Amino acid sequence: MSRYKAYIFDFDLTLVDSTKPIVACFKHTLKTFGYDIPDDKTIIDTIGLPLTDAFDILSGITPNPNKAEMRKTYVAYADGVMARESVFYPDALGILQSLVTAERKVAIVSSKMRYRIVETFEHHTAYMPVDLIVGLDDVKTAKPDPAGLLFAIDKLGVSKEDVLYIGDSYIDAETAQNAGVDFAGVATGSTSKERLKEYPNVTVGDSLTEVFLNI
Repeated sequence: MSRYKAYIFDFDLTLVDSTKPIVACFKHTLKTFGYDIPDDKTIIDTIGLPLTDAFDILSGITPNPNKAEMRKTYVAYADGVMARESVFYPDALGILQSLVTAERKVAIVSSKMRYRIVETFEHHTAYMPVDLIVGLDDVKTAKPDPAGLLFAIDKLGVSKEDVLYIGDSYIDAETAQNAGVDFAGVATGSTSKERLKEYPNVTVGDSLTEVFLNI
């Protein structure tokens, strides 16, 4: 176990593979509002952004005047598929539990709503090995603004130098940089390993297991 006292994780594409339900939700929403549906990679590349920003990109209209209503449509559809069809990566729950057992602080900071993260845990496992979940509903500004990460650090009662933030996206790397904490990248999302390495990092791996072998 490395020197850090607190390990804070992104959620989508870091702990869970939520690609399938996210793509389905975006396609349903775009179709409902009469927009052309882009290819899956274009949709996947927006994962980690606030929904309203993603709607601007995927519709090709900035700012999209319908994005508030589009968000409602997305969320309503997600209620039926998101938790059920998201899948924890094979090593994710074991790593979280090992950190808790080692008496390290464990948190999640995500641009997803907190209740959805809780719902995903509840759907797939009988336990939730985290001390704190900070979702988009807990802060006024989304990543890469460091507000959520700084809020989590304060709630956990640890110093920045004792924190490692683990995420799959350039957005997560920028969030860690903006918060002044160490970052470890996991190349399970749409951001390549090479691009993650362009940011300050303690390690970048192809899986959470590889990350934790190298910190």
